[in-house]
Amino acid sequence: MSPPPPSDSLRAARTRAILLVIGASATFAVAAAGVKAIGTALPVAQVVMFRNLFALPILFVLLARAGGWSALATRHPGQHAQRALWGMFGMFGAFHGYANLPIATVTALGFTMPLFLTALSVVLLKEQVGWRRWSAVVVGFLGVLIMVRPVGGGEAALPPLSVAIVLLGSVGWALAMMTIRRMGDAGESGVAIVIWFALISATASGIATIPVWVTPDATQWALLVAIGLASALAQLQMTAAYRRGETTLLAPFEYSGIIWTMMVGIGIWAEWPDWYDLLGFTVLVAAGLYIWHREVVRSARR
Repeated sequence: MSPPPPSDSLRAARTRAILLVIGASATFAVAAAGVKAIGTALPVAQVVMFRNLFALPILFVLLARAGGWSALATRHPGQHAQRALWGMFGMFGAFHGYANLPIATVTALGFTMPLFLTALSVVLLKEQVGWRRWSAVVVGFLGVLIMVRPVGGGEAALPPLSVAIVLLGSVGWALAMMTIRRMGDAGESGVAIVIWFALISATASGIATIPVWVTPDATQWALLVAIGLASALAQLQMTAAYRRGETTLLAPFEYSGIIWTMMVGIGIWAEWPDWYDLLGFTVLVAAGLYIWHREVVRSARR
């Protein structure tokens, strides 16, 4: 027998969840545009610090809804420190990329995270990965090579050092995701994970900022505030979305971030993607979606 069709209320909840994910991706694009607008005028550590500091007021709203300060109680301080370390690693890589590469390209490179997560799960978690997912990983990195165009790209070829830094940042995001999974399996709340990350990373990046501090001007202060608020708002939207809808339904819509950042890049910096970019984006997204599909199939068999 086929399952009964979803009720009107369930369909409405799923629709709201999808719209929230798309909205969160668009809001993250706003934060990315702020980072790119600052560029190299401020040290990356300083931008990371203010991104987290100015996000805290909105995150504290989430904390209040979750029961107040008691929601921050944790039995896993070491894992929070690891998550913060890898998360900052990822943030530094992405912020460096926004300052030095086309904004949509950095977003696309960020979607190598599932590829690295698949590979790292074999090494660190001893998971079994079949030939289909390994093939998707290889294809995904071929998409990266197409975007980088090391052969025949001429002046359009991307700077390899900046690409490498962004990809290392994606490794950091993958390690952070693995740490979050462990904490989630141990019963740690999502609120605690998000806010402890903001607190720890703001403190650590603040210390790193001391020897390289540059006083922002009025425009830069406005951009820093916008980056922090937009990042926090996007996190709240994403959290609300995954409370209303299933991961298997929502995850593909996160790839809309490439479309939003492409529109921002074209509209503000005239960063028109060429056919290398579009082909690379398509290959990378297809590989990521296939890995996601195989994860869904594997979970259904458990």
